[in-house]
Amino acid sequence: MRIAVKIGTSTLTHKTGRLNIRRVECLCKTLSDLKNAGHEIVLISSGAIGMGVGKMNLPGRPEDMPTKQAMAAVGQCELMYVYDKLFSEYHHTVAQILVTGEDLKTEPRHGNFIRTVLRLLELGALPIVNENDTVATEEVAVGDNDTLGALVAVSTGAELYVILSDIDGLYTADPRTDPDAVVIPAVTELTEEILAAGGGSGSALGTGGMATKLSAARICMDSGVDMAVMNGRDPEILYDAAEGKPVGTRFIGRRKRTDEKHK
Repeated sequence: MRIAVKIGTSTLTHKTGRLNIRRVECLCKTLSDLKNAGHEIVLISSGAIGMGVGKMNLPGRPEDMPTKQAMAAVGQCELMYVYDKLFSEYHHTVAQILVTGEDLKTEPRHGNFIRTVLRLLELGALPIVNENDTVATEEVAVGDNDTLGALVAVSTGAELYVILSDIDGLYTADPRTDPDAVVIPAVTELTEEILAAGGGSGSALGTGGMATKLSAARICMDSGVDMAVMNGRDPEILYDAAEGKPVGTRFIGRRKRTDEKHK
């Protein structure tokens, strides 16, 4: 199975912006094991700006574009150094790909991106994709890595797109205010009720929230790709996701539903 995995800033780092070493080590070990089992993995990693903020000891995520881009430049170096070091321990080679919205939405850039990723997978490498925050502006930015991951998953023919976040999945209501809220295990259609369950923004260092995840789910479902949202506090949950076990919320791709209907 070809699996695209997106890990968010809040999962990758502590609230200080510093790397959550134990969690990232577990993530790299689990993804390496999944690759050893025969799966092809594409990792979409947030965290460059957050790690830059931590490394430069800033009080919080910057608001102005030049500082955001500067922190992305600092943090991306740190991020890839960590990934290269940890995956190398399990004899896997990583490759960095930084993209903007134009790279995924216009030809021939989109075609070049697809061919590069597919060739890296053929060679046994593990592509790590992030938005090129050092140059991306509102005009060329994808905007959030939930959507970026969905576009990458669809473009590269992934069968499953997993978002590792700081939430357990899509709830029936806001669990912070409604004690009766429960996780919805599976979604086959993005109804008005489902869309209303999506809330606001994510963590202080990140850019995502449930609304961006529902937008990503629409992209995947319309293209026949399954998408799962689950809590990344224990990356070993990816084993269950790869085996199709009920964890988090799974959004069922439209093509799969159509195929099952004709069985």
